[in-house]
Amino acid sequence: AGGGGMAAEGDVELELETEPNGSGGGSDGAGGRAAEKPRKHDSGAADLERVTDYAEEKEIQSSNLETAMSVIGDRRSREQKAKQEREKELAKVTIKKEDLELIMTEMEISRAAAERSLREHMGNVVEALITLTN
Repeated sequence: AGGGGMAAEGDVELELETEPNGSGGGSDGAGGRAAEKPRKHDSGAADLERVTDYAEEKEIQSSNLETAMSVIGDRRSREQKAKQEREKELAKVTIKKEDLELIMTEMEISRAAAERSLREHMGNVVEALITLTN
């Protein structure tokens, strides 16, 4: 019985070996290899395409960045000009020294801050104080 068992196991092993190498294995093996090659090639092309897409995106992003930077630069210079104009206008406003000192003592703020607030309210000490308290 022991010997018979060994023979049976041997038969099973032989069957397993002959199937892939036999009729089924021949076409599958060749077919499998043939199918694998284009698949590898396709993935390589896909990878290459991904790389070029990425490179193109980076180029687009950098040009967008340059455009954005110039837009921001233009806006900054415009804002700077507007600020300078505003400062000139504020500098023209006449303010009373006593109003300035009142705001400084009442609000406990620096002379510059008090002066700015007063100038922004065209020298009106009441409006300046109201704004500073809010």
